Amino acid sequence: METSKNQTALVTGAASGLGLELALLLAKDGYNLILIDVDSEKLEHTKDFILDTYATKITLLLKDLSVANVANDIYEAISDISIDVVINNAGFGLFGTFCDTDWERESQMLHLHVLTATHLIKLLLPDMVERGSGKILNLSSLAAFQPGPMMALYYASKSYLLSFSQAISNELRGTGVTVTALCPGPTKTAFQSVVSQDTVENRIAFNMACPKRVAAYGYKAMQNGRVVAIPGTLNKFLSILPRMLTRNRATKIIRRIQDKNRDL
Repeated sequence: METSKNQTALVTGAASGLGLELALLLAKDGYNLILIDVDSEKLEHTKDFILDTYATKITLLLKDLSVANVANDIYEAISDISIDVVINNAGFGLFGTFCDTDWERESQMLHLHVLTATHLIKLLLPDMVERGSGKILNLSSLAAFQPGPMMALYYASKSYLLSFSQAISNELRGTGVTVTALCPGPTKTAFQSVVSQDTVENRIAFNMACPKRVAAYGYKAMQNGRVVAIPGTLNKFLSILPRMLTRNRATKIIRRIQDKNRDL
């Protein structure tokens, strides 16, 4: 794919996993990169790793995306750069009943998945619309399609990202700006080291996807302007399964799976 030498992509959570894989795909296509993460050591390693293969300009921003109003800091730091692609990839999950989980950590997750991702788009979107071009990729999840007991806020936040992406994609028709929600199932990334090993995402190994393949699928979907991208035949089926059931039934099934795998 040919791109302008002046095109720039911003990737959050770029130091590992899907963020790293997406950054590599962007570098391969000639984009300059703004890579954002909270882990300085991994971020520097990512920069060196990419530059070993691709000749591109890379700007690193060390930011904790889970704190309030960090999007303003990012916007001020890149105010002189025209952003052509925004990839909201950063995220993590928590396992446990809502009654017992830690609110401080949950608040950080909601800031990261919902407020920071939304605020970044709010700040960067007007310039894209004015130019008549731009691409946005939001990392949602297969979890977005149903309620998720034992990971209630994670599922809800991913559902928000899916709904938000679909809504603004509709609003942006005819502007030249597209929005894609990537909804992968379980993917072997650093997510597994953050979430409890009890969660379904860690215990069902047969459906664990390769991050390279998930990133390539999502990247192609973004470039083609698809609104919702669900990698994998099984995941596509699982995404429509809740439509065949009542939400109460779907919720009970998820809870049963979580409990069963926790007891293994």
